[in-house]
Amino acid sequence: MSEESWTETLGWAFGQISALAMMFGGVVPYIPQYLDIKRSENTEGFSLYVCLVLLIANTLRILFWFGHWFELPLLFQSIIMNVTMIMLIKLCVAIKNRGQIVHNKEHVFTDFDYDYFWEWTDVQSYIEFMLTFTTFGCLLMFIFIDTSVFVETVGFISVLTEALLAVPQFYKNFISKSTFGMSRKMVLMWLMGDTFKTIYFWHRSAPIQFFVCGCLQIGIDISVLFQCVLYRKKKSHLIN
Repeated sequence: MSEESWTETLGWAFGQISALAMMFGGVVPYIPQYLDIKRSENTEGFSLYVCLVLLIANTLRILFWFGHWFELPLLFQSIIMNVTMIMLIKLCVAIKNRGQIVHNKEHVFTDFDYDYFWEWTDVQSYIEFMLTFTTFGCLLMFIFIDTSVFVETVGFISVLTEALLAVPQFYKNFISKSTFGMSRKMVLMWLMGDTFKTIYFWHRSAPIQFFVCGCLQIGIDISVLFQCVLYRKKKSHLIN
């Protein structure tokens, strides 16, 4: 085999590996979280609002694909992430229900009670909300699919929502002036994953929204890691 053929083969193999990493890499940080919740049967350290943000972001990205086609690995990544978030929600709801000593009143999506939004007591309510959101999104995309401003705005909102995922953690650390109880491994995995996918966006000429928000996400990850250094003395004090 000639040197040129070897180069083409290696390039093809690298492309396939990168595509697989892009598809499944996003869910990796949540696998330890899932296993930890399942083992400890404690959901206090995980916010279901993380699932909400990712479900909204990835559903919008899927809708964006119909108006502005991009690479299939990015589309499959969103589908895989949504399935992962539903699995996490199912586990958390089951554990919360088992942990109730006194059976409280059930709260479901069809109650339309704002006070218990995203704090429902059955998995079906979360699925019903996402189906409702997706249905309205599909309807709007169908109506405005020929309007480039609308389509590109949907794409920007999808990646911006995901990019701001770490902002609540940054704000919490800033208010408490401490990173006690926060997993550095999780943030490092965020940073590595976000760096990889941003480079992937640039290399594969993905829509500009993806690359810009990927850079923003890297910046936020680095800011959270900087807080680990800035507040390390207070963290050590709390441990002692």
